[in-house]
Amino acid sequence: MVIAGIDYSLRGPSICVYHGDGQAFAFKDCAFYFLTNTKKFATYFGNNIIGENFDEFNHEIERYQTIADWAIEILTGCEQVSIEGYAYAAVSNRIFQIAENTGLLKYKLFQLGIPVTIVPPTEIKKFATGKGNADKSSVYAYFETESDANLQELFYPMSIPPKEITSPLSDIADSYFICKHLFSRMQDI
Repeated sequence: MVIAGIDYSLRGPSICVYHGDGQAFAFKDCAFYFLTNTKKFATYFGNNIIGENFDEFNHEIERYQTIADWAIEILTGCEQVSIEGYAYAAVSNRIFQIAENTGLLKYKLFQLGIPVTIVPPTEIKKFATGKGNADKSSVYAYFETESDANLQELFYPMSIPPKEITSPLSDIADSYFICKHLFSRMQDI
């Protein structure tokens, strides 16, 4: 079984791809990919986490194209993907850019024949933590406990990590739970 969970955005997209036997969902069966503007994060972290720099762009449409092409390269071969829906309160001032960016990815997935499920952010938060209004730190705490992966040690090995959980750690945790949510739904079918 090869499925993916996508926390798609303009500034910190993250993808979790599950390659497993379909019997259980585990961190060790997942590969994580994310884009970043932070040079020190554009590298390999452990065996299954890969950060890359955003490509240069001269126009917003070119930006959407490079992000979608990056995602499609990772998602080709997936049986199904799940994307977190829009967080309406957070996107009011950039809703059109976010919609155009996400729409391009959905179109490319459609062209490849990869089924897409859209899941509201509140549903993912409730799935991960039991609370639909959980903040990023709470989602990350559940991710860290469940996966037994301390990303703060990986990403900040020689320094004190920031007090607040930010990108790309929060994005990786979100993509993990989006993928796990899809896995869970597929088990119920």
